Amino acid sequence: MNRRISGILTPNITPVDDRGRVDEDKLRGYVDWLIDHGVDGLYPNGSTGEFVRFTAEERRHIVRIVVDQAAGRVPVLAGAAEANVDETIEACNAYGDMGVRAVAIVAPFYYPISSEGVHAYYARIARDVRVDVTLYNIPLFASPIEVDVVIRLAEEYPRIIGLKDSSGDLPNLMRMMAAIRPMREDFSFLTGWDAALAPMLIAGADGGTNASSGVLPELTHAIHRAVSDGDHKLAMELQYMLLPLFDAMIGLGEFPEGFRAGARARGWDLGRGRVPLSEKQQALIVTAEREIDAIVRSTQAKMSGSSELPLEAIQVIARRVMEQLEK
Repeated sequence: MNRRISGILTPNITPVDDRGRVDEDKLRGYVDWLIDHGVDGLYPNGSTGEFVRFTAEERRHIVRIVVDQAAGRVPVLAGAAEANVDETIEACNAYGDMGVRAVAIVAPFYYPISSEGVHAYYARIARDVRVDVTLYNIPLFASPIEVDVVIRLAEEYPRIIGLKDSSGDLPNLMRMMAAIRPMREDFSFLTGWDAALAPMLIAGADGGTNASSGVLPELTHAIHRAVSDGDHKLAMELQYMLLPLFDAMIGLGEFPEGFRAGARARGWDLGRGRVPLSEKQQALIVTAEREIDAIVRSTQAKMSGSSELPLEAIQVIARRVMEQLEK
């Protein structure tokens, strides 16, 4: 039986050059930086990676780069949602062949469908793919995956090995964990809602797929480690550090421009997203960037007064030494 997917997996931003093309060199550098700063996995083609704004060919190119650059150092959970079920199955199998740990599939979007339709969609995928599948519940953008549907799918299809939940609904997550954990020890629960990362972990979630980890991976990793160590007080203190940054980045409006601004505050200019912006929008982003930059610096200063950052540095050095020894 495979171990549950756990820890903080970064739904990484997709770097683009000044012509809007995928910037491979910058993506490779960003992957290395994220791993060196403590992320437990990578999640290309997620919402933060703007998967719907790239072509199917580009999405495959992005996953291929991330898997190659990660080189087995951390697992890769690849977003595999396409416009219809057949193309989604094709994408799943392509990513499986590339070596991803699993794929994440959002429920059908654009056309609202019933819970029974959501179940049928995932059942068809689970029967036909050659790679493990995680469900991706994000009611903001797609048909919701109801609690009873998740429980049914977990019971019926061993190929479905987890759920990424971005609803922020803690009681529903607890209901699912209570029903599924006794029958599926291998089933992972990941939260995608940064504002409730620590409470979700304390309640029993295995980890998170959090956009903020692409900006302050040290902080999200520290929250996960604090909960793993049983230090819930520290976890909540760190959560309250994360909250204003997340609110500022997601509050910018033109998602995920706020997270691109956060990355720039860490020295990573990953380009602009593919949605055209008016002059007014661009001016708002410039103003928001100053606020986000100030919050990032303030948060780093607060963390530097704790025992977290020296330990992170030690872990990075130790990881690099082990990699050299293995070579």
